Amino acid sequence: MYASKVIMEMAPNIHLLGVFIAAFTVVYRKKALYPIYIFVLLNGMFCGFAGWWIPYLYIWTVLWAMVMLLPQNMPKKVRPFAYMTVCALHGFLYGTLYAPVQAVLYGLNFKGMLAWILAGLPFDLIHGVSNFFCGILIVPLISALKLAEKTIS
Repeated sequence: MYASKVIMEMAPNIHLLGVFIAAFTVVYRKKALYPIYIFVLLNGMFCGFAGWWIPYLYIWTVLWAMVMLLPQNMPKKVRPFAYMTVCALHGFLYGTLYAPVQAVLYGLNFKGMLAWILAGLPFDLIHGVSNFFCGILIVPLISALKLAEKTIS
């Protein structure tokens, strides 16, 4: 997850983190929190434990929770679209999820927080659309992880 983030940093708000989190959550359920928080810790270690990092403590868990709430026995034809949609929704809401911590850290009132969210909407739009299209990789990654589990067992 961390390596994919670093490799894709040249493209702002386009990454495979949602793909990994969704696939890990479908396959490993609660244990998917381990790679999520290893990723969060690596970000802090290599990029600094600053104010931007604090929302990472919960923002990726929101995506994990959204995927956990999806039914496990969805029809095969629905799965790709459901996972892609959840990843897109997380991307569209990213700035809104991030905003409360920014408001507290930088002393923004409610109007200031709303202005911060509105200013970030173009980035959230890119984030949500790119998460949707990157999400096409989730089902193949789930298949690969399940195959690897069978091979190891």
